[in-house]
Amino acid sequence: MNRFWVDRVAGLKPYVPGEQPASVSLVKLNTNEHALPPSTAVLDAIRAIEGDVLRRYPDPTAASLRNAIANAESLSVEQVFVGNGSDEVLAHLWLGFLSERSVQTLDTTYGFYPVWARLYGSDLIEVPLLSDFSVDLDALKASADAIVLANPNAPTGLALSKKEIESLVVANRNRLVVIDEAYYGFGAESAAPLVPEYDNLIITRSLSKSHALAGLRVGYALAQPELIEGLNRVKDSFNSYPLDAIAQAAAVAAVEDSTWLQQASAVVAESRQVMAEGLGELGFEVLPSQANFMFVRHHQIPGARLFDELRAKDILVRRWDHARISEWLRVSVGTQAQAEQLLHAVREISRTHIS
Repeated sequence: MNRFWVDRVAGLKPYVPGEQPASVSLVKLNTNEHALPPSTAVLDAIRAIEGDVLRRYPDPTAASLRNAIANAESLSVEQVFVGNGSDEVLAHLWLGFLSERSVQTLDTTYGFYPVWARLYGSDLIEVPLLSDFSVDLDALKASADAIVLANPNAPTGLALSKKEIESLVVANRNRLVVIDEAYYGFGAESAAPLVPEYDNLIITRSLSKSHALAGLRVGYALAQPELIEGLNRVKDSFNSYPLDAIAQAAAVAAVEDSTWLQQASAVVAESRQVMAEGLGELGFEVLPSQANFMFVRHHQIPGARLFDELRAKDILVRRWDHARISEWLRVSVGTQAQAEQLLHAVREISRTHIS
């Protein structure tokens, strides 16, 4: 430990993202990037950036982007906050509303939540998922503590309905409910239409998955103005310019191209179905995902062995050593060609290990 570290930093166990390999030969199905390139409107917006735009500081309020998001969601611009990826939005949210407080989340979910809880001194309560990996709504409602849920959940891909989320919100109007919709756009029902009605609800999203902009880093939150003002206070006490001019222009183009979103999401859903059926035929249990990934396990091949052998065949997937899910793999939905490579590799592995 460095002698200059404060105690809180010394006690942190930072989040570890999925491997980002340098090799282009690997089939990368481990970090849930979109299978398709972004809208051509995004690339056109980037190409249109002139040098003078880069000479100046970007709009600190990201007014054009917030307006585009507000229009897309039928909300007011005062109900929209933007940041450098949804991780930054969630970090600001945690500092502003959840620090030094008790917070409920799930025992199997996004691994950054425990990191923020430690960083900001929260008492994190990990509510166990049920045996089928579904959310125990009754357990969450039984406590008065704030709730942070990924919906669809990661790594399971299972999603709550808007009605189920609303039941959590109305169960106690004096506690905050945060719904992390990082995997918005692939089939799950969004809770965003509830925002105008409830002042204890925040929705966070990312353009990384839904709009194929993981390399750009744009996220946002939807909530009533009082909560957005709290986020702005944190943001402006940390970094007044979190989104650069290129990111803002490209994100506006992405959000406004609703046709691309619909068509690209349909392609991902179709590829997900093909991959799920193929893996099912090869002896996998596949959870019914509403995200751009699947959570799977083979009935005869151990998860660690399958992970290693896929890696040896230049196919990256994601695996965790947590006891409850150690036999499961998270597999991003790829292109048709990548799906075929994955299924071919699994067939070869199965022939080797199953007589």
